[in-house]
Amino acid sequence: MSFAGKVWRLLVGIKDALALIFLLLFFLALFSVLSARPSPGTVREGALLLDLDGTVVEEVSPIDPVEVLLSSALPTREYAARDLIRAIDGAAADERIKVLALDMTSFLGGGQVHLQEVGEALDRFRAAGKPILAYAVAYSDDSMLLAAHASEVWVDPMGGAALTGPGGTRLFYGGLIERLKINAHVFRVGTYKSAVEPYMRSDMSPEARENYQALYGSLWTEWQANVKQARPKADLEAAAQRAPELIRAAGGNLAQAALQAGLVDRTGTRVEWGERLAQIAGEDRWSSEPGAFAATDLKTWLAANKPARSGGRIGVITISGEISDGDAGPGEAGAERIVGLLNDALDDDLKALVVRVNSPGGTVTGSEAIRRAILRHKAKDIPIAISMGNVAASGGYWVSTAGDRIFAEPETITGSIGIYGVLPTFENALAEWDVHSDGVRTTPLSGQPDVLGGLTPEAADVMQLTIESGYETFLSLVARSRGITRERADELGQGRVWDGGTARQMGLVDQFGDLQVALAWAAQQAQLKDGAWYADYLGAEDDPYAPMLERLLGENTRETASMDMFALLARRQGALADRVADDLSGLLEIRGAQARCLECPPIIATGSRRTSGSGTLLQRIAARLMLD
Repeated sequence: MSFAGKVWRLLVGIKDALALIFLLLFFLALFSVLSARPSPGTVREGALLLDLDGTVVEEVSPIDPVEVLLSSALPTREYAARDLIRAIDGAAADERIKVLALDMTSFLGGGQVHLQEVGEALDRFRAAGKPILAYAVAYSDDSMLLAAHASEVWVDPMGGAALTGPGGTRLFYGGLIERLKINAHVFRVGTYKSAVEPYMRSDMSPEARENYQALYGSLWTEWQANVKQARPKADLEAAAQRAPELIRAAGGNLAQAALQAGLVDRTGTRVEWGERLAQIAGEDRWSSEPGAFAATDLKTWLAANKPARSGGRIGVITISGEISDGDAGPGEAGAERIVGLLNDALDDDLKALVVRVNSPGGTVTGSEAIRRAILRHKAKDIPIAISMGNVAASGGYWVSTAGDRIFAEPETITGSIGIYGVLPTFENALAEWDVHSDGVRTTPLSGQPDVLGGLTPEAADVMQLTIESGYETFLSLVARSRGITRERADELGQGRVWDGGTARQMGLVDQFGDLQVALAWAAQQAQLKDGAWYADYLGAEDDPYAPMLERLLGENTRETASMDMFALLARRQGALADRVADDLSGLLEIRGAQARCLECPPIIATGSRRTSGSGTLLQRIAARLMLD
């Protein structure tokens, strides 16, 4: 009986093991099916369809599978600007592609530099003798910047266009902080320190207003010039400055108003737009849906047309989003991750290095770690080019000082060379509730900084001196990098933010040009002939979870927003809660020493934000320092 029992238990164990193996094989097969890539060679004759149902970014953030499964919804889709440009340029030379269909029904925008670079690719597509048909329900500044380059711009009869220009308002908490009896200790060096003004004022200072007016004025001028060049007949002045008058003249019809202002060419539904495309691209034989046309989507195109990888290798490291000390990213510039990529590439035979910066900055330690990692490549005597995207300010400029040549666009936001620090204390607020602090100190810095009991004069002096020392370090990096004196660097600093055109005039930027121009310069400096090199994007790998989650949940679970005219006008307010939370975290949270431009427009990204805890006295002092 004992022997029979052992045999039985052995058989049961074998059965359980086989069941487990078959279960694992099943899930592996399921994973393979769900994560399968689009099959190469499936480019169809017809149109290249760019259905931009999301945002254009520098690099795509990975999907967090746990967050997605818990919410049962996919995040807003992101499109890397370089992927769009590569697809458009490739399709221009592909005989199978007859037309480009640009659907911006659910387009959420992107940075001005990215959109201008995509617009230039659209111009090259049209120069190849191929038309572009754009469609949207409601056109914003961002979508209009792309649509202006189209051969035919369509708008839904229920839609229209709203040109708002850059700018707006922000909240100032000075009065509230005073009413709550919070002491917001502000330490700063320089005139243009508007990042700290919300914590100490109830309005904008004249210096900050001057800086904003110059910056936004330049960006708006560039936007209008780009759209006007692509679409000369557009009456931008009427559409932007006299919108109510224009709409009344059109009988209250926003679509007709856009048509009369020359912003669009035709009004029509998406079905009618598709039927027009079918006349050029051919009908879709595999679909009976109204408005279907023969097309290849972006994902399929990219899978079927991999970039060439022959010749000399030029490394491209991307610094996109807020700079942090950890391994965050892509989509966020985690210094640990970026430094690791740069260190790994030291053993590779890189002929040159291009640093693509699209960041408002972040932690001082993270920025300096990245700069030092770049210098290790520079020590190998290879050319280093800096390519600035939408924003390369504060910590982004700190990193840029390691390059041999800095490239930017007129719309790039850069500079912000300055330092500030904010530390709140609550001794007065607690005193209102008869809560007081007392104790024994062995030195004036014992227990400092004390956010509950207040700062000692000595602690305040240490923080101010640290601010001034950090500013001098920043100035020395800029002066040495740009070949100027410390005094000239100070004139260009003071926390002021510059547009790319002014920055070039001031000597903070060497040359106008996009990423491809920077790559071409690096190749020339490395003595590589045309066609004898390729760009290797360090760390650029496909998200392993994205295809599986997209197939598992379905595209109808992706986060989208209504895109009619009313939603378009109200959309900017959707980020108000995030801005308020960011303002409060800037006052209360300890993230580590910052080299960050808070005045710069936010980077469009979905990366997570990380915070750091408290530490030693010096760490806690440094934790409140922010480079503006």
